[in-house]
Amino acid sequence: MTRVVFISADGQQLQEVDAPAGSVLLEVAQAAGQPLEGTCEGQMACSTCHVIVDAADFPKLPRASEEEEDMLDLAAAATRTSRLSCQIVLDAALDSLTVRMPGESYNMQGVR
Repeated sequence: MTRVVFISADGQQLQEVDAPAGSVLLEVAQAAGQPLEGTCEGQMACSTCHVIVDAADFPKLPRASEEEEDMLDLAAAATRTSRLSCQIVLDAALDSLTVRMPGESYNMQGVR
């Protein structure tokens, strides 16, 4: 099991959940009732699953692909430690991963 700590956009609410190794962070967040849409269902065609990873945990993640970086460039309120939760697969190295929900999101699939 991998523990994930979710922090609300305003920093006031904290939720901790345990997830099986191999779980995708987006699915764990949605099951826990976190406000992540994941409109494209993990296809990296939107940025509605954008999360801000705690700076201490960010180096534990594999490097983002070029495609993920391109989508993060379009994410609302993106930061240096932003990632798409659909691209984070949980494992023992990520135990106690802490992520903050962004204050807003853009659905790039709806933009023409």
